[in-house]
Amino acid sequence: MSAVFNFTFVPWFRSVAPYIHKFRNQTFVVGVCGEAIAAGKLAHIAQDLALIQSMGVKIVLVHGFRPQVNEQLQAKGHAAKYSHGLRITDEVALDSAQEAAGQLRYEIEAAFSQGLPNTPMAGSTVRVISGNFLTARPVGVLDGVDFQHSGMVRKVDVGGISRTLDFGAMVLLSPFGFSPTGEAFNLTMEEVATSVAIALQADKLIFLTEIPGIRVKPLDPEGEDNPIATELPLAAAEQLLSHLPSPQHPTDTAFYLQHCVQACKAGVERSHIIPFATDGSLMLEIYVHDGIGTMVVDEKLESLREATGDDVGGILQLIEPFENDGTLVKRGRTEIERDANLYTVVEHDGVIFACAALYPYPEAKTGEMAALTVSPQSQGQGDGEKILKRIEQRARANGLQSIFVLTTRAMHWFIKRGFVLVDPDWLPEARKRKYNWDRKSQVLVKKLG
Repeated sequence: MSAVFNFTFVPWFRSVAPYIHKFRNQTFVVGVCGEAIAAGKLAHIAQDLALIQSMGVKIVLVHGFRPQVNEQLQAKGHAAKYSHGLRITDEVALDSAQEAAGQLRYEIEAAFSQGLPNTPMAGSTVRVISGNFLTARPVGVLDGVDFQHSGMVRKVDVGGISRTLDFGAMVLLSPFGFSPTGEAFNLTMEEVATSVAIALQADKLIFLTEIPGIRVKPLDPEGEDNPIATELPLAAAEQLLSHLPSPQHPTDTAFYLQHCVQACKAGVERSHIIPFATDGSLMLEIYVHDGIGTMVVDEKLESLREATGDDVGGILQLIEPFENDGTLVKRGRTEIERDANLYTVVEHDGVIFACAALYPYPEAKTGEMAALTVSPQSQGQGDGEKILKRIEQRARANGLQSIFVLTTRAMHWFIKRGFVLVDPDWLPEARKRKYNWDRKSQVLVKKLG
């Protein structure tokens, strides 16, 4: 095993570990559009879902079947009919939906039943259980349009699904439901996934879709100046929906977004829209800091705040690699626990990605900003500037007229932000006595206006 692999693997695994711990025993509802299966992505999706489940996540998988039903209809010489963004399910369409659902359920169960050969989950056993977990009702007549056998979810068998998940199985749901009298209804994957996520109060609702997510400027064309908005607060998502036309097609911006908003308003903590076209998008969205698609969340996940004693473990985990390579001076747990109230942190979804401490020297009206650290995962995204501004605010509040840093490797970063190089003799007497002349750290000062 090469040293390069060791160098990259260890930091990577350390960065992923907090998410593995956080999501253990949580429930995710994953809605996979039929287009993903038609595009030949099922094998990789099954592999990733099996891997996620092996890390302790409970998974409800809901599959779509739009293109498969349309293919069946075309083979029968029958046109697909839509209105209000919903399929009008006549007798022929109902038969086609039943055939497509049966075929897809077979393919999905087969994908999880092969031991996933030649994958990271080779030899694993993934139990997939489906059943009559949904009760449906008819859509009825909307604006004079009779939707016939198209339906909506009336009730979710929460107890049955929960017991199946606790048994260690993955629950598989088709967009099909039956009324109490046994009448069959064609449902939509999006509505089924949303209803199940709300009923279970799932931790995540994830749509694996044809679109990459919601762009920062949704009404403008895609481009480098219009990237995907990785995090969308619920209030902003609701405001956006109010300005968008009613969705008619899955590629319309509001199509999946409306379900994400509905789920978050009803208690689902986070809803995601991610692209099936990107290999491993489920893993990238769940276990990487910024993800790959758009996450709708009821509150802003990232916070800039003062540290508490509960943050000591996260601070230690963040700064340890930089202490080991000599970038930072080593600090023990006892020291950080003692000085926790001096630290400012950037926290995202329960994980600390940046920190710094302010040690005041009031007799000299200055203070030292120490242990400024930004995780490699979020470098270049402005977390360092956020920490610096908060430290400056804290220093002014304490009546300090300047702040200083000691660094061996980041001198130019500080100079660009208004620091100037000074001689170590400038340091306050108390700090000068602790200065390590062998380390030869550069001393930089910034005056506070």
